[in-house]
Amino acid sequence: MPPLDHRIGVDVGGTNTDAVVLDRDDTLVAKAKVPTSPEVADGIGRAIGVALGESGIDRSRVTHLMLGTTHATNAVLERRNLQRVAVIRIGSPATHAVRPLFGWPADLRQAVSVGEAIVGGGIELDGRELAPFDHDGVARFLARVGERAEGVAIASVFAPVLPDHELMAEEVVRKELGDVPVSLSHRVGSIGLLERENATVLNAALGRVARDVIAALERSLSAHGLNPVTYFAQNDGTLMALDYALQYPVFTIGSGPANSIRGAAFLAGVDDALVVDVGGTSTDVGVVANGFPRESSQGVEIGGIRTNFRMPDLITLALGGGTVVAAGPDGRVQVGPQSVGYRLQEEALVFGGRTPTLTDAAVAGGRVRLGSKPLPENRRRVLTEALQRVDFMLADAVDRIKTSKGDRPLIAVGGGSVLIPEQIPGVSAITRPHDFDVANAIGAAIASVSGQVDRIFHLGAGGREAALREACEDATERAVAAGAELDTVSVVEMEEVPLAYLTTQAVRIRVKAAGSLGGL
Repeated sequence: MPPLDHRIGVDVGGTNTDAVVLDRDDTLVAKAKVPTSPEVADGIGRAIGVALGESGIDRSRVTHLMLGTTHATNAVLERRNLQRVAVIRIGSPATHAVRPLFGWPADLRQAVSVGEAIVGGGIELDGRELAPFDHDGVARFLARVGERAEGVAIASVFAPVLPDHELMAEEVVRKELGDVPVSLSHRVGSIGLLERENATVLNAALGRVARDVIAALERSLSAHGLNPVTYFAQNDGTLMALDYALQYPVFTIGSGPANSIRGAAFLAGVDDALVVDVGGTSTDVGVVANGFPRESSQGVEIGGIRTNFRMPDLITLALGGGTVVAAGPDGRVQVGPQSVGYRLQEEALVFGGRTPTLTDAAVAGGRVRLGSKPLPENRRRVLTEALQRVDFMLADAVDRIKTSKGDRPLIAVGGGSVLIPEQIPGVSAITRPHDFDVANAIGAAIASVSGQVDRIFHLGAGGREAALREACEDATERAVAAGAELDTVSVVEMEEVPLAYLTTQAVRIRVKAAGSLGGL
């Protein structure tokens, strides 16, 4: 592992792809923002090339690259490039009331699943078997669908308590299908069978996407004469090594907003604040707590699928610099959800285009000076009303994301953050840090590596202390597996939830450990 010299952070958004070059002291050397291309890898290559050209550094000094990408999200939303998956639920006879993939959109289920089976087995909350594991049932199912399966997803009842039946099923898969990729639910999601099962199936389906992104990225790096150690950004604002990303591509789905929150905190020099990131198409409102994005305590929907793996707690609005503004048939102003996206400099009125956008509204409201064309007078009323609508929507989102009544500081980042007014109810002060427009790429570049455990422990002879120690050790091992240097790893978050009404004393423990990248 080479020692850190210079590193590149890249973040792929729906409108723009950003790249930054940072030196070993976390000083910004260069930055670039280019339109996201239909073939996303092309945009990544251009952004890296522009940033390198601006930096003027010897390319051999680029030792690390960190990437946050929308590839996984887009693949699910567009039903594109997904692997076919054999879905195995271990939970018969207890879980037949709700079949696997229940509630999935029909087209997504058809694109992903080669078949689903519920076989005997599963664990009670107290660690006892629901039923013996059915080896033969798994083998018969694989014999029926195995030739069409490009991946296998395995979910067992209460696997986060005891994963034995999932591990047994994996052994059967290896015997029957060989080296096919296998996703186990206890390594992907937390408590909640259906949501954890959904997340595991999505993870298995995204295997090809991860391989294609890594191959395209390696081609781009080779074309620029670069050979850095490469990491992917995760949903919690930390990083994972390439081999880990190949195993858990679903953990990249929320990396964009997480990067922005981490980058905003870094640029503003604060660890606790509200963050509003306004892009060209959408706005994310989140919270940074102790330097990391606050995680959602509820399941998160992805492409219409409810999941329960770690994701940043966000409110997302269809507001951005490219959002289209129009007057409806009844004369009322309509704001979005359509956006001109990366065509902003061709379509917006201030750039000589014909489409009123929220960028035009910001110019009309005096919040920014852009473009070379004056705004038509007959458009000003609509643009002014649109800006008022934006202010109301932002104030409402801030109020909903807060967990206390007191005013909180807010950090405004993203290329479209010129839309944010000088004052928002419930906000004590608004900070607009320097280089706010590339906070997402900076967040990727400065991220650490983490591992997380969310399990139910039954307190035996060792009691609470033994359970906490085991959880911390497990989280540390996961952080090291993701690419962290062991000597730098420490526990950054810990949560205990005692569980009542059980015959044995039990507690749900969630631990996050984080450390520096190996070689830094």
